[in-house]
Amino acid sequence: MVNRRIFLMAGSALAAAAIVARLPLARAAGTETFEVVKTDAEWRALLTDDQYRILRHEDTERPFTSALNNEKRKGLFQCAGCALPLYSSEAKYDSGTGWPSFWQSLPRAVATRQDSSFGMTRTECHCRRCGGHLGHIFDDGPPPTGKRHCINGLALAFVPASS
Repeated sequence: MVNRRIFLMAGSALAAAAIVARLPLARAAGTETFEVVKTDAEWRALLTDDQYRILRHEDTERPFTSALNNEKRKGLFQCAGCALPLYSSEAKYDSGTGWPSFWQSLPRAVATRQDSSFGMTRTECHCRRCGGHLGHIFDDGPPPTGKRHCINGLALAFVPASS
């Protein structure tokens, strides 16, 4: 027989689970302020569904699906949310991981925070201007930095250099 105490405990557990499921977004929105701020409806109108999931809800695109993996032209990779230049093509390399990879970002373009989701600790990187989630930074990249910025291609827009 279900009594009121069990019912309330189960309801509290479900509420706590719902809160925990929303933590990545709350962490991004609650601890930092950004120059570009939009409502959820404005972000949804600006971005595709997949871009919205990645940039605003810290999702990840499937590996080897981004057209930017094979982008070899000179130019800049900008934030798909606010057009801030983030990476130069000069820092791009083929990491073999299935996502566009860079050994460094442009100065003052990317901000980081600790990401403890999925039972591991990683360095999450996001656009410093709008807070859009880009990907993660790992310590297995090439010289000179030894870093691998593993970036969702849908979080970026490529702008070729003018000749």
